[in-house]
Amino acid sequence: MPLHLVLDAQGRILSTGPTLAKLLPDGSLIGAEFLQVFVVRRLTRLTTLTELRRHAGEQLRVALRAASDRAGSFRGLALPLADGQGLLVNLSFGIGVIEAVRQHALTHADFAPTDLAVEMLYVVEAKSALMGAWKEATFRELGAKRAAEEMALTDGLTGLRNRRALDLALAELTRSATPFGLMHLDLDFFKQVNDTHGHAAGDHVLRIVASVLRAETRSSDTVARVGGDEFVIALPGMSDPAALGGVARRIIDRMTQPIDFEGRICRVSASIGVTVSTYYAAPSPDQMQLDADEALYASKRSGRAHARFHDPDPPLAADPVAGDVSRSA
Repeated sequence: MPLHLVLDAQGRILSTGPTLAKLLPDGSLIGAEFLQVFVVRRLTRLTTLTELRRHAGEQLRVALRAASDRAGSFRGLALPLADGQGLLVNLSFGIGVIEAVRQHALTHADFAPTDLAVEMLYVVEAKSALMGAWKEATFRELGAKRAAEEMALTDGLTGLRNRRALDLALAELTRSATPFGLMHLDLDFFKQVNDTHGHAAGDHVLRIVASVLRAETRSSDTVARVGGDEFVIALPGMSDPAALGGVARRIIDRMTQPIDFEGRICRVSASIGVTVSTYYAAPSPDQMQLDADEALYASKRSGRAHARFHDPDPPLAADPVAGDVSRSA
């Protein structure tokens, strides 16, 4: 009985079992009055030794007064000693057994051989191990699912968004009525790079272009590769033509910089078509992409390395956007 206490006729604690002594190693139990150290209940609280004797042989709920957690909670049984010499109180852990084991580093040696607590602890540990393995497998599965979803929305060569991701972004922007600008970009002279230096050089140029587009846009923008050398950029909250023209001009300027590939110089430029959701009474992603595409080819016809705006209104004589960004209808 590793959790027993022997009480004298006055209810003072004469001795304790080794596990109980391990819970209170300061020796404060010996000589203390049992009902001053422990709170004892049957249906109601027992406050005298006479009440405790009256409930001898019945299951009791016992708790250390000083304990603030379940580790100090027990089930108990009081049995009278011969000739009124006192009481033997035997305790066992209740629902606080797990906390007690953790707090006091208890082992199987601290429990009675017939105590089912050890078996329960094995079950708890096995359950914890299974739950841990299940959680780990679940997290791996969720991670794999997210990775697969991300791959399904990503262009494999450049790491930009792909056409599917662009369609989802445009659908959300129109659904939420968020004003946005839309740019369609096509590389000039890209075919010459492939023909002159090979497709490996072309792939290298596309990756450099992707890095430029990331650098010149915001994290909230959607930059997608939608064809061999075609890109579309959706810019949420950016509907000012001057601001959009500034982004287009910076991209064009950077695209004209020579690109080194294994000691060979590759040269491309960019033509851009731009439209803005506020140009439309009810913006449609399909219509806006068609209009941006028309503006793109108007830019190419005007000499390449240009950006043009599509506007449903008649062409304007003067352009409000700085630089050589112009409007086309």
